[in-house]
Amino acid sequence: MRTLREIDPDVYNAVVGEERRENTGLELIASENYVSKAVIEAMASVLTNKYSEGYPGKRYYGGQEFTDLVENLAIERAKKLFHAEHVNVQPLSGAPANIAVYFALLNPGDVVLGMDLGHGGHLTHGHPVTYMAKIFKFVRYKTHGTDGHFDFDEIRQIALKEKPKIILCGYSCYPRDLDYNAFQEIADEVGAYTMMDMAHIAGLIAAKEMNDPFKARFDVVTTTTHKTLRGPRGGMILSRTEDRYHDKYNKDSKKNLAQMIDSSVFPGFQGGPHMHQIAGKAVAFGEALKPDFKNYAAQIRKNAKAMAQRLIELGWTLFTGGTENHLMLADITKLGLTGKEAQNLLDEAGITLNKNAYPDDTRPPTDPSGIRIGTPAITTRGMKESEMKHIADLMDKVVRNPKDKKIIERVRKDVFDLTAKFPLYKLYK
Repeated sequence: MRTLREIDPDVYNAVVGEERRENTGLELIASENYVSKAVIEAMASVLTNKYSEGYPGKRYYGGQEFTDLVENLAIERAKKLFHAEHVNVQPLSGAPANIAVYFALLNPGDVVLGMDLGHGGHLTHGHPVTYMAKIFKFVRYKTHGTDGHFDFDEIRQIALKEKPKIILCGYSCYPRDLDYNAFQEIADEVGAYTMMDMAHIAGLIAAKEMNDPFKARFDVVTTTTHKTLRGPRGGMILSRTEDRYHDKYNKDSKKNLAQMIDSSVFPGFQGGPHMHQIAGKAVAFGEALKPDFKNYAAQIRKNAKAMAQRLIELGWTLFTGGTENHLMLADITKLGLTGKEAQNLLDEAGITLNKNAYPDDTRPPTDPSGIRIGTPAITTRGMKESEMKHIADLMDKVVRNPKDKKIIERVRKDVFDLTAKFPLYKLYK
C-alpha cells in the first residue's frame, strides 16, 4: 500500500479507515463477511489487466493461457463443492446472475413465482421497483404466522392458477431452512423450472449444514460468492446440464440448459469477465473445500442459535422464535424503537447491522419495524457461543437506553475490548 499512500493519500486514508472500522467493530450484517488474505491478494493481482471475453478455450482475445487456467480452477472447485453438473463463474454479482437466468429461460410476459420481499424475499425476485418486473410477470408467496412456515397448499394453488415458468426459492431475511422437495413437487405438477437463489446460505449448503436444492433435483441455483461462502464479492450460476422442458419451451433451440445459461451470461448480458474476481472465487472455493470450513459453517449456526436464545431471554421478539441458519429478524418496535433508530444507535456503539422489514410490516421500508442480525463475520473472527451471549447483552443495553450516551460509550469500549481479543488481519500501515 506504500504506492497508493504516496500517489493518492485520500483513497489510502479511506482504505485504512475501513480496515480500522472492521478491526474494532462487531459486524452483524448477515450478508457480510471477511475474506482471507489469499483472496485479497488474488483480487489485487495483475489479472485485473486482462480482457477475457468468452469462455476457457473459446476467447475472443489472445493471451489467455493463465486466465483459462484460473477460470477452469474456479469452475472445477465449485462443481466439487456443490456437486453441480455445470457452473458459470462469470456473473459479476448476485443480481446479474439472477437476471441472466431469467433471460436464459423466460420470454417477455412469462410468469415467475417467488418469495415476497416483505416476507424475507429478495429485491431481484420480482419486486415491482425492478426493471425485471416490467419484462416478466412475478407473482409472490408469503410466510404464515409467527412461526414463518409456508403453506404449500396455497403455493400450489397459486402455481396452478398462474402457471409459472419458474418457481423461485431463496431469501435475504428468513431464519429457516427450506423444503426443496415440496417446491419441486409443485413445479413437476405445473411443468415449471425450479430455481434457488442460495446467496445468503451458500456456505452452509456447501458444508452440508442446510438442505441441498440439487438433491431435490432443482434445475438452476444462483448465488453470490461472498456472505457465508466467504469469498470475493461476485456471483455464480450452477445448474443441471439437461433441459428437461426442451420439448415444452425450447423446441427450436439446439442448446441444453447449461448452454442456454452460458449464452445468456455472455454475450447476452455481460461483456468481459473480471478475471481478478474469478481468481478470488477460485481461492475461496478451494478454502471451502477444506475440512476447517465445515467446522466454520457449523459454528455459524451454533452462534446464531446461542445469540437468538439469549435475545429471547432478554425479552426480544424474534421472527420464527429463533433461527435455523445464520440470521435472526427482531421486531425492535417491541422495545420502543424503529429499525432505523436501532441501527443508528448500535452503529454508534460499534455494532453494525441493518434495519429490515418484518413480515406484514406497517412501517415504510426506509424505517421498518425490524433489524436483521447475522453471525458469519463474527464467527470468522473466532468468536463462539459465550461471545454471542455477551454481544446480545451489549445490544440489549443500547436499545433499552437510547438516550444514555454514557451507556453507549461504555458499550463501545466493551466492543473495542472484545474485538481486540479476536483480531483481524492488518494489511495496511
